[in-house]
Amino acid sequence: MFILITYDINTTTNEGRKRLGAVAKICQNYGQRVQNSVFECKVDEGQFRLLKHRLEKTIDHKKDSLRFYRLGKNYERTVEKMGRNDTYNIEDPLIL
Repeated sequence: MFILITYDINTTTNEGRKRLGAVAKICQNYGQRVQNSVFECKVDEGQFRLLKHRLEKTIDHKKDSLRFYRLGKNYERTVEKMGRNDTYNIEDPLIL
């Protein structure tokens, strides 16, 4: 499944800045950053549950927020882009 993750982490404290970095690192393990606090991820249901669990343990539920958008199988028809596009197609093979 293709999901979009957005987050807003309160960074007014050192702990908040640490949470911000931790949330970004977790998301990077599952997908690619497309904007500062937005990640596109292609995961199966088990990976999605694990990702949400890891993020849930990381954030402060009283100060931070996360949103998960399930874009489905035909996401390419629902996503429009304008301007700079420094991302790669998550469906293409990645050669290192």
